[in-house]
Amino acid sequence: MKERIALDLVGSLALRREGQTVSLPSSRKTRALLAYLAVANRPVRREHLCSLLWEVPDDPRGALRWSLSKLRPLVDDVHRVRLITEGENVSLDGSDIEGDWFRLRDLAGADVRTIKAELLEACIPPEGEFLEGAEIRASEAFQAWLVAMREDTRRWQVTILRELVGRFAEQDEKRAQALALARRWCELDPYDAIARTAVIDLLRSSGRVQEAEQQRGAAVRALDAAEIAIPNGLRGPIGPVAATTAVAPSEELYQQVRFCTARDGTGLAYSSVGSGPPLVKTANWLNHLEHDFDSPVWSHWIRNLAQYRTLFRYDERGNGLSDWNVRDIGFEAFVDDLSSVVDAAGLERFDLFGVSQGCSVAIAYAVRHPERVRKLVLYGGYSLGWELRDTPEEVAMRRAMITLTGTGWGRNNAAFRQMFTSLFFPDMPPPAADWFNELQRISASPENAVRLQEAFGKIDVRDLVPKVARPTLVLHADKDAVIPFSSGRGLAAAIPDSQFVQLDTRNHLVLEEEPAWPRAASAIRAFLEADF
Repeated sequence: MKERIALDLVGSLALRREGQTVSLPSSRKTRALLAYLAVANRPVRREHLCSLLWEVPDDPRGALRWSLSKLRPLVDDVHRVRLITEGENVSLDGSDIEGDWFRLRDLAGADVRTIKAELLEACIPPEGEFLEGAEIRASEAFQAWLVAMREDTRRWQVTILRELVGRFAEQDEKRAQALALARRWCELDPYDAIARTAVIDLLRSSGRVQEAEQQRGAAVRALDAAEIAIPNGLRGPIGPVAATTAVAPSEELYQQVRFCTARDGTGLAYSSVGSGPPLVKTANWLNHLEHDFDSPVWSHWIRNLAQYRTLFRYDERGNGLSDWNVRDIGFEAFVDDLSSVVDAAGLERFDLFGVSQGCSVAIAYAVRHPERVRKLVLYGGYSLGWELRDTPEEVAMRRAMITLTGTGWGRNNAAFRQMFTSLFFPDMPPPAADWFNELQRISASPENAVRLQEAFGKIDVRDLVPKVARPTLVLHADKDAVIPFSSGRGLAAAIPDSQFVQLDTRNHLVLEEEPAWPRAASAIRAFLEADF
């Protein structure tokens, strides 16, 4: 009968056989070799292992043989040879090895939303980082691997914690557990404003207002030191729990920011504000839930729509308050983000408002889920991304902009700022232009700004547009330099029975002081409130 073997890699390295802890060699490099082979789970060349852990003067091949001889009796038994050496290759057969890191790894590619809470809880290891205390300073290659593995492990844990906090926060009997998990989340990601907000909200809902205020102060100091935008909800003193806000036109708006998890584990921030039937705005590039709330570009839109609709917004992956550290930035992921948000918000049927590339996302969702979308509003959108749509000269210009984005994004570079602002908002007054420059800094990293632009260039929903079967209103600026007017007009022509409104403006999104603003606002309200 084979012996059971468990190897824990989060915190201090620990090996157990049949539930009994096994003493490991005192050599740090030998322990590191065991962990590395377990994680690799494939044959690794001796030359690579030698260069990873040993320096040339130390007789690396001899050191490797010695370490293997120390590990073999720990992992092999009479029924199973796990440590395999074949010529120049070394491997550890981990097919029957279990442990904390392996459980996390197996969840990495799963949809955590579909997994039972008790299974998720079982995958949260004790506190500590991956291979705690296992640093080998003399080996840059091993240190680089260790840093990468620690980041992966931290990200996997955050995904699980975020999901569990979201589930437990709404259950009275689970609120204390949600608070403990939220605190752990903050420890793993101290600059996540949503994690900080979750802790504060749970403290306040438990009547611990003074402690919530202390946590708020600590959060503000930490985020400010890291130059991360401070959410509106953290800026003022913590008060008692208030009922859900119903907004009248003359009242100050308060939005409630929440979080959810996409199918691939990406954390998404979303908010709701206003009263009335639900209207979901799809994410678009250069969004930040908190920064937009007071901005000269978005605040008039939010105020207007919240007068007669409960407006739901969310930050795109890699953008704003949502996760920046994401592997997949592509169109199908954008559509899944929308689906994840509306499911998390508990919306069964709603109106959908798309702006810019968010129009393509809205179209795809409306075609795939017509039973959930009541009406569709598309502003400044397109069915074909710039890489597939533009002339060779225009594509070259876009490529040049992307190159500049990688080096100039978010910096106090007047030339870059002017180029970008002039393209999107040629008629924007100086104070608003300063805001737009700040939005660049806090909305996305240079790397994500490049990846997002490249993803937008590959969008193609031409085959879906004629299949839209919901009442649709299309609006487009007639002098838009970002998305050609012909793109909006083409959408309207291809969507059966759609309405089209042409707006007289050079700005990508109409500003409040423009004559086109009342026309856009009244057209959207009349469309949403009309009976069809």
